[in-house]
Amino acid sequence: MEPTVVETDLLIAGAGPAGLYGAYYAGFRDLHVTLVDSLTEPGGQIAALYPVKQIYDVAGFPAVKGQTLVDALVEQAAQYSPTYLLGHRAETLTDTGEGLEVATHEGTLIRAGALVITGGIGTFTPRKLPGADDYEARGLEYFVRDFTPYADRDVLIVGGGDSAFDWAHNLESVSSSVTLIHRRDRFRAHERTVRDVFASSVDVRTFTEVTEIRGDDWVEEVEVEHTQSGERDQLKVQQVIAALGFTASLGPISTWDLELDRRKVLVDTRMQTNRDRVFAAGDITSYPGKVELISVGFGEAATAVNNAVVRMNPNAKLFPGHSSEM
Repeated sequence: MEPTVVETDLLIAGAGPAGLYGAYYAGFRDLHVTLVDSLTEPGGQIAALYPVKQIYDVAGFPAVKGQTLVDALVEQAAQYSPTYLLGHRAETLTDTGEGLEVATHEGTLIRAGALVITGGIGTFTPRKLPGADDYEARGLEYFVRDFTPYADRDVLIVGGGDSAFDWAHNLESVSSSVTLIHRRDRFRAHERTVRDVFASSVDVRTFTEVTEIRGDDWVEEVEVEHTQSGERDQLKVQQVIAALGFTASLGPISTWDLELDRRKVLVDTRMQTNRDRVFAAGDITSYPGKVELISVGFGEAATAVNNAVVRMNPNAKLFPGHSSEM
């Protein structure tokens, strides 16, 4: 069976925030752009895992929910009518000498003049709470996509990172009670959010771990243990959120002969990789002084696209002018 062939000027692998902004910018540079992503909706990790989280470090927004930001980026890109191949995992990358070919696991072949990889951290799966598999979707969740199910519930959050504290901060005003436990007394969350949670009604317990979850058809009680004293407590809760982070993998990208730094793609100041016509932007990239922020990813995406334009057309200008001059 012959593969479905898609012809495009620029292919962007990853439809998260950096990829969506790259799609807008490619359109601004008069390119036809195609976005490919293994997820079935645009927005990447933010839309899939944290759509209701507030983001505070995007320029021009004192605070913006993840899904709201994604929706705005999709709308911004839509004015140039990008092609979306969602639910397609990019599998192979071939340099034809005149351009690039990327094949997806769905049998689609994409031919492009250049590629920008914005695949965030690659594929990701949540780290599981030990011994709790029986309660998944029965009161135990690993991500919060909507606060509504937690209204008037007693909630236990397990974890000490940004997600754990963000969800504790947001659910305090929604749930009947919120308890947050962490196995250490040091946290990986933003200092401001940690201060806000400690100053709230959230019951924060350190050096504490889950020993058992109980309940018939739904979570009813969780036994926790203070790891230093050995003291155990029974918490009456109806919802457990295990915010233990996730394991990440580059997936097929790791076979594309790209120069890597652990799970990151090394790029230069043009956002170009070691392979011709292949650029990268966003959290998936690594270079000296790299700061992993959404706002930084936006700038990297614009840099990658502009340099890709010059690679495809050496007579093109690197700097296209300001959008306000259109």
